[in-house]
Amino acid sequence: MDAIDRSILRELQADGRLSNQELAQRVGLTPSPCLRRVRQLEDDGVIQTYRAVVDPAAVARGFEVFASVEVRRDRSSVAAFEERLQSIPDVVEAYRLYGAPGSLLRIAVADSDAYERFWTEKLIALPGVTDVNSQMIMKRIKSPQGIPVD
Repeated sequence: MDAIDRSILRELQADGRLSNQELAQRVGLTPSPCLRRVRQLEDDGVIQTYRAVVDPAAVARGFEVFASVEVRRDRSSVAAFEERLQSIPDVVEAYRLYGAPGSLLRIAVADSDAYERFWTEKLIALPGVTDVNSQMIMKRIKSPQGIPVD
């Protein structure tokens, strides 16, 4: 990966809707080689997907929580827990961590009452869950901006 590929990645992380023509202009290429490079980055799995960033409040999911979750430390419990998370839309991000807690979830729901229902009906009912510690997000200070590519 060279400096031009890194420039392409920076530009697309900032605005994934750039036309190839605009992208090529910004990175100092003509459109044809720029498109070839983008396609190669996609084929190599460097660019994994393109998405729109949605305002959680605009879709009635403005109450966000980080939940530290402990799961029994055996393979079947961890596998069952992680598999079930995939089908729960309220869990918008999930990470397995080294040490304690074992998992960190970002959950987006409408309000505190919705989170209480989620916690009671879904979260503590997940396979292997032994403990949950919830941290409500007061204010987003910095949103994901992509991965530094320098």
